[in-house]
Formats: sequence, C-alpha cells, structure tokens
Amino acid sequence: MTPLKSYLHAQWIGGTGEGTPCWNPTTGDVIATCATGGLDLGGALAFARNTGGPALRAMTFVERAALLDRLVRSLHAHRDELLDLCTLNVGATRTDGKFDVDGAAFAMSAYVRLGTELGDLRITVEDEIVPLDRGGRFVGRHVRRPREGVAIHLNAFNFPAWGMCEKLGPAILAGVPVLTKPAPATAVVAHRLFEIWVAEAGLVPGALSLLCGDPSDLLDHVGPQDVVAFTGSASTGNRIRSHARILEQTVRVNVEADSLNAAILGPDVEEGDDLWSTFVRDTIREMTQKAGQKCTATRRIVVPVRKLGALRDAIGADLGSVVVGDPALKETRVGPLATAHQVERARQTLTELRRVARVVAGDPDRASFHGVEPGRGYFFPPVLLEADHPFAADAIHTRELFGPVATLLPYDGEATSALEIVRLGRGSLVTSVYSGDRAFVGDCLAMAPWVGRLLIVTPKIAELTHGPGAVLPDLIHGGPGRAGGGEELGGRRGLALYEHRTALQGESALLDRLLRAT
Repeated sequence: MTPLKSYLHAQWIGGTGEGTPCWNPTTGDVIATCATGGLDLGGALAFARNTGGPALRAMTFVERAALLDRLVRSLHAHRDELLDLCTLNVGATRTDGKFDVDGAAFAMSAYVRLGTELGDLRITVEDEIVPLDRGGRFVGRHVRRPREGVAIHLNAFNFPAWGMCEKLGPAILAGVPVLTKPAPATAVVAHRLFEIWVAEAGLVPGALSLLCGDPSDLLDHVGPQDVVAFTGSASTGNRIRSHARILEQTVRVNVEADSLNAAILGPDVEEGDDLWSTFVRDTIREMTQKAGQKCTATRRIVVPVRKLGALRDAIGADLGSVVVGDPALKETRVGPLATAHQVERARQTLTELRRVARVVAGDPDRASFHGVEPGRGYFFPPVLLEADHPFAADAIHTRELFGPVATLLPYDGEATSALEIVRLGRGSLVTSVYSGDRAFVGDCLAMAPWVGRLLIVTPKIAELTHGPGAVLPDLIHGGPGRAGGGEELGGRRGLALYEHRTALQGESALLDRLLRAT
C-alpha cells in the first residue's frame, strides 16, 4: 500500500493522517492512500500565483505550446505503464484505458497545435476594430489577457488522465498555472503521470501542482483572479458555487455535471438499414464503454413506438454477448465500477428506476463475472430498461445511474414528442439524432438550447462519426441546466475561461503598436 504524495511548491510533499484509500476495483484491495493533513494549501496557491503565473505569462503561445508538447511526449513514452495502471486502479479494459490515456494526449496535442498557430504573442487580440470617431483615429479594441490567479481543477474519478489533461491544456496555453486534484479513489494514474512529468518534462516551477487526497481547506484560499473548474455531481458543483469564499471573491467557476444524455432514432430508419446498425452499435458502446461511467454516456434511448420491439431485441441480443469481468483479460468488454460506493449508488438508483420502468435485457442480480472470484470486486452488469409512459417516468429524467444502464423510451414518431422527452432531462451534455429525414432533423434543431452538443447522424456519415461519447478538443464540452452550465475545450474558446477580456480605447496607431509588442 503506497502513500501518494502531492506536488506543491515544486516539490513532493506527503500529507499526514490516515488518508483516503485508492482501490483495485477488480479485487477490492487497497493499493494506495492519499492524505492531505498538514499541507499548506494556501501557500501552495500563493506559490503558483507568484512563481508559476509570472513565468507562464512571460512565455509566448509558442513557448507554452512547447511545454505542453513535452508533457504529451512524456505521456506517450510511458503509455503502456499508464494503461496498466488504468486497469489496476480504474478497472478499465485495455480498450477503455486507451480511450482515457490516448484521449489525454489527443486533447493536449490540439492545444500544442493551437499554440503554434497563435505564434509569438502572449495575449489574445480580438480581430474587430470598433471606430469611435468619424475619421477612424479613435478606436476600440478587445484583448484577452491571462488571469493572474490559479486554475484549480477538481476532477472526476472516471477519467484520471483525460479529465486532467483536457483542462490542463487550455489553462497552460492561456498562461495560467494549474493546481489539479484528481478524485482520490482513482488518483494512482494522475499521480504517476505527474511523477513522469516532474522527472522528464522540464516543468516550469509553480506552473503545475498536484493535490492527492481530500481538498481540505483549499477553497478557503481562492482569490478573485482564480478559476475553479469542476467535473462531477450537480450537488457537489452547487456546493462549490455557494462556498463562502467563492462568493466573497467572485471567483469564476466552471461546472460540468451529471447528464442524462439521449439518443433519438428517427421514424424513417428501418431495421436492417446502415443507420439502424450504427444506432445499435453506438448505443451498445455508450452503455458499456468504461462500464457506463462516462458523463457523455447515453442514458435515454428515444425510439418510435412501432420500432420499439425490434430495437429492444437488437440491443438485448448484443448486450447478451458482452463479457463482463476481469478487465485484464482480453475477452472482457466491461470491467468493474470504480468503487464499492459507486456500486451501492447504482443499486439504489436502479431500484428507483424500476418503479417506472422494467428490465428487458440483462440480469441486475447477476453475481458471477468472468475471471473474478465470487464476491470480489465492484461489478455491475449491463441492464436495459423500458418505460411504457416516458412522460410519467420522472425518475428516468432526473436520476442518473452512473453505470452500464440505459432506458428505452417510446415516442409517436413526431419530432416534437421526441424533443419533449429530451427536455425532461433539464439540460444535457450531448444528444444524438439518427435520421435521413431532413425535415425531422431540422425540427430536432429546436432542442439546441437544451444540449451542449448535438450530433446528427445521417446515412452519408454513419460510418464516419465517432459516436456521441467522443469529446473532441476543437468543439466545446459542457451543457446547460442540469449538465452544469459550463463550457470547456472548443479550440480557442477553451482559453477564454482562463482569460479576462478588456476593452481598450485609444489612438488607432498607438493601439496597433502596443498590441504588436505584446
């Protein structure tokens, strides 16, 4: 059992106290602990602000991109080791581990490319020039400068590599130092990645900090220039937003929360069509990838009532062939949930969902899993539910089971009905529509205010799409309402979270000279 130290003040420091355990979810064994007792978190934030911040702001976009590139290269060099740790500490299959680790490299690489494009500037200058007099000598310009605080990243347990890196890339490129805190239960991957970076990537002192364990009094020390970016439950996100110090200092907070994402099958899609096969394939993948522990996973399957039986049979048949068990075995497709707590929460939520829906595929009472000793590990089998009356099934639209479970919801074939069902979720990260009917797809655009990303899959691109679960760094990730109201990534848009926009007014030629020199 290894105690995981934190990397603060540009050095490794161990906390005191019993700490929080990190488990092997396949066996239930404790493999490490994280303790933050006795750590000077206020001092760690001050060091990042006063040492890392000025150093990053003095660098150009190209130089910041070079730092990110070193992080990516170090990650690649240790890829196999990190994949093994994803299996050990997260319960990920090899394929699911690649989704996390390779996704982390992909996200940061996008910001390496962006930094190269932005060039030798240190701040973002917006293109529009606003004339303030008739002759054009007196003008207004907008610029975005890096905030003079710390980006505090509070990450979720399900993606310890990608979740950390997709936040880290935009912040560092913007010129803001990062203190990242992985979820304690799965902190082993992030901790090892930081060890690699410290040893090999030539870190700028204070630019990157790591806190392993409970956040303790971290938020008591935030200031007005800091940014807090959180991924996790809506209830925790609300507690962060309402923290006294956050409110007092008007700290910028970005929340990406739980989301009851939907997939809609259009009325024109027939059994046996390529689009039908794509819908079934994507639905199965979104239910089972990472054992359903994804914020973008499909939870609600909205299908025309006349296609309901055929789709139920198709999904049920594929689910029946999925191997659930030890993620280290090649044939395993679904590993365990991350912790015993997650299993207990999933069971409680399933009980609530079954009050308004019935099980049509999978065995929720299953106790035997491939390659696993009876009674060991944190396993939860894939389950497909079906609700006859979607508008009366409130729990389906308000309670997320963070595991391999989704619910079939019939609609009458009209886009307006499908959209009404989607809206019951009160905002989601992603909704996907599968249809070749242009009128139906056009009507579905009306749901845009309720989703962060709308994936429209037509027959012409059915084999080209990455599926609804793929978060791409050049597009925004986030969603309205229940999904947290936040926004991350999105290429250049991702920098804006860590920058402050200022309106400049002055002589046109003078502003040009000043901005070229920044």
